[in-house]
This record gives sequence, C-alpha cells and structure tokens, in this order.
Amino acid sequence: MITADIPLAAEAIEKGAAALNPRGERYTPATIRERLTMRDFMDTLRASGIQTGGPDSLSQRDRQAFAAELEKWWLEVQRSRG
Repeated sequence: MITADIPLAAEAIEKGAAALNPRGERYTPATIRERLTMRDFMDTLRASGIQTGGPDSLSQRDRQAFAAELEKWWLEVQRSRG
C-alpha cells in the first residue's frame, strides 16, 4: 500500500500488508508506532491552537527515494514468490 495516512498504514501493517509513504519510507511495526505517536502529539498541539504547519513539498530527492524503495520492495516480492 502507498499512503501518507499513518493510521491506515498502521492497520495495513497489523494485517500483514506492506506500506510505503510517498517519500519512500517503508513503514514497519516499529516505525509505524513512532509515526502514530508523533501524529497524535501533533494533533494535540493543533487542537490546543498551536499552528504546526504541514510537510514540505515532495522534492526530486523524495521522488527518487520513493522509486528506489518501491523497486526494492517489488524485487523482494518477486524473489519470495520464486
């Protein structure tokens, strides 16, 4: 799954799926917990009126990282299927 929706990625990982964000980071059970914690913290800040801003725009480097990680994942899937 490709998503920037962290709770959705967490659900997918919990069900055994792979999840990758648009910046090329593959979520794992360990990293998704960290991301959920940070998301909840930022949500609390926003709820208290603090403006946190959003993520930076996708850069060429992000696109390259995404393409590389997607290819790496795809090759792993192909190898595992024999």
